[in-house]
Amino acid sequence: MPFAEVNGQRLYYEDTGGDAPAVVFSHGLLMDHEMFAPQAERLRGRYRCITWDERGHGKTAGDSIAPFTYYDSADDLAALLVHLGVGRAVLAGMSQGGFLSLRCALTHPGVARALILIDTQSGREDPAKLPAYRQMMDVWAGQGLPDAIADTIEQIILGPNWDGAPAWKAKWRTWKPHNLMTCFETLAGRDDIGNRLGEIEAPALVIHGEADVAIPLARAQALAAGLPNAKLLTVPGAGHASNLTHPQDVNTAIERFLTGLPT
Repeated sequence: MPFAEVNGQRLYYEDTGGDAPAVVFSHGLLMDHEMFAPQAERLRGRYRCITWDERGHGKTAGDSIAPFTYYDSADDLAALLVHLGVGRAVLAGMSQGGFLSLRCALTHPGVARALILIDTQSGREDPAKLPAYRQMMDVWAGQGLPDAIADTIEQIILGPNWDGAPAWKAKWRTWKPHNLMTCFETLAGRDDIGNRLGEIEAPALVIHGEADVAIPLARAQALAAGLPNAKLLTVPGAGHASNLTHPQDVNTAIERFLTGLPT
């Protein structure tokens, strides 16, 4: 299995390779590189698709991780691209992946050829939601993942009645408590970068599920308005992981965006 020993981390990644323009996909909280399988399959051959598991997630997860910020994750992403010999790439991120992609564009401005921001935002977590989220994480870390909480998380991330949900719920049950809480605290404690969006000059596509209950559509609208060169696409009927549950609409939008980028 391919791992990159970079930035003090051992990052798992998958890379379709080749000389085509690179697109690197960064996943959301509790997910992993496999959530971008529909995009990697659709773009394979025309684009070099790189997917990876972030700190505490998937095959990157060790027994225990140190506290970190999304600026650390942004450094991980930049170091991974250097490891792969990629000078510039389209940074595509869903939710948490968008948080780190935006910060990568700010702190490593030469890296981002463009941004694809899926069901994400530039602000902090809604303080009204945090106590309930924290309570769920505490129960999960303390006694394992109860069915009721697994069902709630499924609704938040994947929406109702999606066929692929059981496989992701099975993955969630393998999480180590320390990693779970560390990743949650990173999410809960992130800063607001809304006042810095004007620094990001790269073209951006903001994609958002109309039925996203984790991040309201208004947050995506504010993100698109704050970026100097952005367009917004809403996905009818989609929730938080719109690229996974509604890949046809999302893939079509991504292809159109990539085709229109300057060389």
